[in-house]
Amino acid sequence: MADDDLRVLGDRYEIHRLIARGGMAQVYLARDRQLDRPVAVKELVPEFAADPAFVERFRREAQSAARLTHPNIVSVYDWGTQDGTYFIVMEYVDGPSLSQLIRRDGALHPRRAAEIASEVAAALGFAHSQDVVHRDVKPGNVLLTSSGQAKVADFGIARAMSSADGELTQTGSVMGTATYFSPEQAQGLPVDARADLYSLGVVLYEMVTGRPPFSGDTPLAIAYKHVQDEPPRPSTVSPGVPIALEAVIVKLLSKQPADRYADANALRADLDRYLAGQTTLAEEQLAAVGAAAVAASAAAPAGATTVQPVVEPVAGDDFGDEEPKSRTGLFIGVLVVLLALLAGLLFWFARGLDAADVEVPATIGLTRVEAETLLRNEGFTVEVTEQANPSIEAGRVISQDPAPRTKAPDGSKVTIVVSQGPAQVPVPEVVGRTQAEGEFILALAGLRAKVISIEDPNTEPGRIISSNPAAGVPVSKDSEVELRVSKGPGEELVPNVAGQSLSAAQATLQAAGFRIGGPDEEPSDEVAKGKVIRTDPPVGSSIEKGSTVTVIVSSGVAQVQVPGVVGDSQSQAERALTDAGFTVEVVNQELSPGDSNVGKVMSQEPASGARADKGSRVRITVGVAEATTTTTTTEPPTSSTSSP
Repeated sequence: MADDDLRVLGDRYEIHRLIARGGMAQVYLARDRQLDRPVAVKELVPEFAADPAFVERFRREAQSAARLTHPNIVSVYDWGTQDGTYFIVMEYVDGPSLSQLIRRDGALHPRRAAEIASEVAAALGFAHSQDVVHRDVKPGNVLLTSSGQAKVADFGIARAMSSADGELTQTGSVMGTATYFSPEQAQGLPVDARADLYSLGVVLYEMVTGRPPFSGDTPLAIAYKHVQDEPPRPSTVSPGVPIALEAVIVKLLSKQPADRYADANALRADLDRYLAGQTTLAEEQLAAVGAAAVAASAAAPAGATTVQPVVEPVAGDDFGDEEPKSRTGLFIGVLVVLLALLAGLLFWFARGLDAADVEVPATIGLTRVEAETLLRNEGFTVEVTEQANPSIEAGRVISQDPAPRTKAPDGSKVTIVVSQGPAQVPVPEVVGRTQAEGEFILALAGLRAKVISIEDPNTEPGRIISSNPAAGVPVSKDSEVELRVSKGPGEELVPNVAGQSLSAAQATLQAAGFRIGGPDEEPSDEVAKGKVIRTDPPVGSSIEKGSTVTVIVSSGVAQVQVPGVVGDSQSQAERALTDAGFTVEVVNQELSPGDSNVGKVMSQEPASGARADKGSRVRITVGVAEATTTTTTTEPPTSSTSSP
């Protein structure tokens, strides 16, 4: 395409081709004619260009990013408007986004994931130092250069942390991408830099496992999981995730901001420790928690005492100024000892010559009592040692020495090793911990967690209520410990109490676990006075137990103002009154035929302006002409008689 045919923005930027499309903007590869370099031009789509809120958000992105100059942040060079088109000119990054890389290659190597996360943390740390929170950290907003360097883009919903009026939306609104935003964003609460760290934790989780920790059919369902649910440990999704990196992710995904890293720089330092092969602080913290829990569970029972060995002085250890003892006495003592040893060896050898060799019976698989009895009956002495073994039942023989069916002198010793069963460890104390912490502590102790979510109005959602077996109980390694985790008070459907009396409705709602609000009154044509019209929230709503349900009670039929109809014709009056909701009673009053009130309403009851129940009766008196009396005289017909 010739240069003259290209669309040009700001009389400077040639638009060549579309390279990305987002919810509110499109990104094009362009050429800066003045500097002769490739740039990326982000253009607000036409349907949003007429919306002041979107234009303001677009302008804010340009302003926020333009003052963030950092190697790991996409640079913004310019912004402007032309013919109703708003655009931002940015650094062109000649590589894929992180989301494209994950879609193409799946889970990244943990080391590569940590390198990218460290560079993103550096970018966020700088933005936070400039008092800017990104609020939309996700793989699609992390771009990778051809050399693999990570750069953070799209500060479209960023805002200043210190700005009280920096929101483009009303208080309580949610902005961001549901899959990646923090619990506080999901609840519409104020956010700070630690919300970006949570989002980066979700991104890091997706990098090492190939999928985000939470998914759902709707953004609302995903948001609920961010607030209520604990994510599966990354190593259960992708077994190759090192525990040191997993500890970093667990810390980042803490529900409470205070439990995350203090800032992005602290996170980056921990990621650098992992990359250097050192123990991460997150791993040390969780390991310390686990060790303390295990130690507390394994503590000696009350009343136990410890016996301290008594050390006696050793003769001859006094290096004073005494004269050396006679060498002759020492020589004689050594000679006596050697002779005694020689005599013992000769006795043992002679006894061995006299002893007959006996076949050692097989005891492997027998119980300890069976093995000892068998060996002693064959003339052997028995020595027993015990050893943990996950595959051999406790109390049965694992091995023996000498081996079965070999020859050994009669009366010699046979050593048997008896199984103690699987190695036992005490269940660590995890009550009160988050689900993620509890699972991590159990893993350190060599145990597996089975999570059961339980409604509990008294325990914060995501915290462990109890464990089974309880803390301190010895269990086999690799056995399962049931963790009962609070999911909060739980939800209940609002029952239908319409038509009930107030007391009956209140009893029904309290039995369902709700608090009672109101009662509020409003008139009703259909519901009798004192009966329930409806509830707020309405019947069938699923709300948290313990929530307040307001009861709206009928105050009876609504009263309306009686229209004035005196002087109107009967038909006009009847129409006005029925339109107002009344029934009409007509009373006629006779008037002289010439009276001006004939055919008109002369009076009404209730009077004009009075208030009466809708549907009640209004009596109107209408003038009618008095009936006239007509006298009709009928005369008989006249007849004539003529004579012939």
